[in-house]
Amino acid sequence: MLEPAYQVDVVIVGAGIAGLSAAHRLTSAGVTTVVLEAAPYAGGRMSTEKVDGFRLDRIGQLLSTSYPELRRTPGLGSLTLRRFAPGVLLHRDGQTHRTGAPATGGSARGALHVVRALASAPRGPAAAPGRAGAPVGGAVDQARLGAALGRIAATPVERLLSRPELPAAQALAARGMPARTVDGFLRPLLAALLCDPELTTSSRCADLALHSFASGRLCVPEGGAEALPELLAGTLAPGTVRTGVRVTSVSTTSVTTAEHGEIRCRAVLLATDARAAAELLPGLRVPDFHPVTVVHHTTDEPAAVLATGTSLLLDADRGGPVAHTAVLSNVDPSRAPAGRVLISSTVLGTPPDDVDTAVRIHLSRLYGTSTRRWETLAVHHTPQAVPAMRPPHDLRRPVRLLAGLYVCGDHRDTSTVQGALHSAHRAAAAILADLGAAGPMHRADPAPTLPRAA
Repeated sequence: MLEPAYQVDVVIVGAGIAGLSAAHRLTSAGVTTVVLEAAPYAGGRMSTEKVDGFRLDRIGQLLSTSYPELRRTPGLGSLTLRRFAPGVLLHRDGQTHRTGAPATGGSARGALHVVRALASAPRGPAAAPGRAGAPVGGAVDQARLGAALGRIAATPVERLLSRPELPAAQALAARGMPARTVDGFLRPLLAALLCDPELTTSSRCADLALHSFASGRLCVPEGGAEALPELLAGTLAPGTVRTGVRVTSVSTTSVTTAEHGEIRCRAVLLATDARAAAELLPGLRVPDFHPVTVVHHTTDEPAAVLATGTSLLLDADRGGPVAHTAVLSNVDPSRAPAGRVLISSTVLGTPPDDVDTAVRIHLSRLYGTSTRRWETLAVHHTPQAVPAMRPPHDLRRPVRLLAGLYVCGDHRDTSTVQGALHSAHRAAAAILADLGAAGPMHRADPAPTLPRAA
């Protein structure tokens, strides 16, 4: 029999972390793969701007050391994660409290009240809004909350996913927790983890976020968000990733590009964002998105802000546009030149008109110091930063559309780095299963030469 007239086994469209991760899994299995990216660089939304020696993330999603795919993904073996201090700092009523560090011991009976609230979601009337009681900072609150987080960390994911699904805000209100626990800790924490200030996210996704928080430590990649795609791209065979190549159409057996014409293949994997995927395949569902704005400052008066150490600081009062902030150069010194301080702050939702001024005013209250002399390094606004996960949300949306055509990305899983990598894992497994173990899947040239444009 004649060998099919194809030039490569799999064409991946999009060089974000999902596409690059899938490329690693496919090439490791002996499947020839090429990754096409329209932008002049790989990485997609996980990009980092370099300004005067500073490394400034454009979105700055928080990672967790408990993400399984960070350990499982080929190519990320040398990734260094810089951890925040355990728990978080919460600013409320003019005071700052450390809370949320999982307990390492203690009686489960003493934490039963909060554990039951976290472990069940009875339907019922919503609790009245308010902030009754003292902030989450007392010894009893801390002990109960810490033990509860330890218990939720030990809860199997399958059990979390079997709970009734509600919007996260409604589920929190229905679980009967004290208002000071909801408003003083869970609401600001989940808003930061989900990039969703109104907590419209599925309660199942919110429970998964709490599970990840309680099971590990919040962290960021050393050197900036771009470290992940750079590692993935850099450990693929030279020529596997082609930037500046615009794909104009796809089918099960080919892609057409503006620069190189048609490329014949055995399978196509769309690893772009949801909107770009729907442009190539009309009919794919496009979710709503949560906008994110990140404002980066530096100052030559570091003493006042160094008091927060390596902690993530959340505003439980919602007294300004900043949802969370950190002296990021304390967490990851490589993000700032020697002797300089980098303060990175995240605004969720639609930012105010003069976002930098509003952020400065808010930060002066959060850090307890004047910010008038702070230098603004960058303001990055991303309208389509994070796909929304409103209920009902399918945590495992199909990655196989039909034999030969596949799709992956954070819009097919959870809207996290873990979700993007996991969807790539599922897509690569589906492709390998469809291609089968037999057949001419091995090639001498792992990075085929693309045709010239007609």
